[in-house]
Amino acid sequence: MNENLDIIYEDNHIIVVIKPQNIPTQEDESGDIDLLSLVKQYIKEKYNKPGNVYVGLVHRLDRPTGGVMVFAKTSKAASRLYKEIQDGTFKKEYLTVLEGQLPLKTKHVVNYLKKDEEKNIVRVAPMGEQGAKRAELVYEIVEVEKEYKDVNLAPSQKINENSLEERAPKQARELSKTLTLAKVQLLTGRGHQIRVQFANLKAPVYGDGKYGAKEGKTSDLALWAYKLEFVHPTTKEKMSFTVLPPSEKDPWNKFNLNRV
Repeated sequence: MNENLDIIYEDNHIIVVIKPQNIPTQEDESGDIDLLSLVKQYIKEKYNKPGNVYVGLVHRLDRPTGGVMVFAKTSKAASRLYKEIQDGTFKKEYLTVLEGQLPLKTKHVVNYLKKDEEKNIVRVAPMGEQGAKRAELVYEIVEVEKEYKDVNLAPSQKINENSLEERAPKQARELSKTLTLAKVQLLTGRGHQIRVQFANLKAPVYGDGKYGAKEGKTSDLALWAYKLEFVHPTTKEKMSFTVLPPSEKDPWNKFNLNRV
């Protein structure tokens, strides 16, 4: 089972793994294999544990999102990590590629989000609307990639007394699309938060057709939890893990990820 799990750190209290994209964090109605079950199976087999194995789920990533996650191997570790999340000392940072260009290099974005249960989407709602929850994030632009295409201008015409002559068409370069690589830190944890807040800024996440993206519909969602920082629940050591997205895949391959 270990070959299905990408482990980057493990001790007696926690295990840190890379979540692949497009698998659920925990069991859902799809019945597909989930990351929590993979971690439990790995621990059960490695340590030859009988019966049910305890693994504490302290944070989640949406199914289309990949990246680094930590699981607790004891209930005490889970409780302490969860308290860090409540206190705001447990930090997650994301990388995303967006369609379009953001108005500012860095910005603190605040919206109120509400889930539409019938359509199974989250939308930006007016402050004070029943069920709407405050959502905050901070983004920083890392790199902007502009793609151009050659276009033919209409042929110019010269009118003579007895004839109409056409000159050769002129060519020009036209901006075809703009992609933005950005770092994102969540200050609140709401479902689909990053996807909805950037769609509201007219810069949807690449590959996110659900929230208005036009590009990359055959690609994985360009959203990756690349950095995780927390205090170890037992040793009190500051832990930091950084895992960049797969640089060979579209659209990550359009950027220099070493600039992150």
